[in-house]
Amino acid sequence: MFKKLLVLIILMAALVWGFNRLSQPPTDITQDIKWGISFSRIFARDMGLDWKEAYLAILGELQPKTLRLPIYWEDVEPREGQYTFNDYDWMIEQAKEKKVDMILVVGRKLPRWPECHVPTWAASRSEEVQQDKMLLLISEIVKRYKTLENLYAWQVENEPFLAFGECPTVDASFLDQEIALVKSLDNRHPVIVTDSGELSIWLRAAKRADIFGTTMYRVVHQKYLGYVEYPLPPKFFWLKANTIRLFYPGKPIFVSELQAEPWGPQLLFDLPLDEQEKSMTIKQFRENIAYAKEVGFSPAYLWGAEWWYWMKTINNDSSYWKEAKKLFSQ
Repeated sequence: MFKKLLVLIILMAALVWGFNRLSQPPTDITQDIKWGISFSRIFARDMGLDWKEAYLAILGELQPKTLRLPIYWEDVEPREGQYTFNDYDWMIEQAKEKKVDMILVVGRKLPRWPECHVPTWAASRSEEVQQDKMLLLISEIVKRYKTLENLYAWQVENEPFLAFGECPTVDASFLDQEIALVKSLDNRHPVIVTDSGELSIWLRAAKRADIFGTTMYRVVHQKYLGYVEYPLPPKFFWLKANTIRLFYPGKPIFVSELQAEPWGPQLLFDLPLDEQEKSMTIKQFRENIAYAKEVGFSPAYLWGAEWWYWMKTINNDSSYWKEAKKLFSQ
């Protein structure tokens, strides 16, 4: 009996020691975070904005140093086999002129609702056909942009292991095919795979990634619980990062999406302003930035630039825009 009790005590002590050890700040965290922005042409359009005007204002006024740009299937292949890259050529050229580094995001599941962005002509096709068409598209995109001077990395799919959006169940073997295709066409730029910061343990995504990206949300709306503020200290992210590095030593980790816009029960462009304020105020905006600094992963890409511009130009509230501008000037 005494021996069993002793073993139990030793095991519990080992668990506590291990937890404390893994909850320490990773050696590469920093307070000098490089701040970036994600931009969605489709979301800017859906917010009722002139998306080109919004994009130029983001680059010219906010002056981010790095930009994450999803290239949507429905945008570049509106008709089967007919690719049109004019809008993306223009956006990439504008970023190049401003010396903004870029992450180009490829795949079917990309940022912004409905997550899986499928052109009308492909929606009724089988999963096998859609996958074949996606590989052809990825090949076209990578070959077109792999020599860009300001290309930092490719991101393949967006949070592929998170069951969210109007998407089929993840096919890990197909994700592996997509990643392998990108690497076969471009061995100069790393591949990013992302996952939910709060709802995943990261292992499946991180093992496939040259660089792993985590989301970071603070106040969200859930169907059955209403508005929820995640009660997660920075140690939560440190624990996960250190655990990942037990399996994949030295794995770079950054914040692919830092919440800087509301998350409500409706799509943002249908959400009344008073409802938006339940998950995002200027105070919450600042707290989210402070939280990201505490966690210390760099770079960190803010999620919401299109909304800041919408607030500034449509709702005469430039507070978020000014706060972001101040942040990017640091």
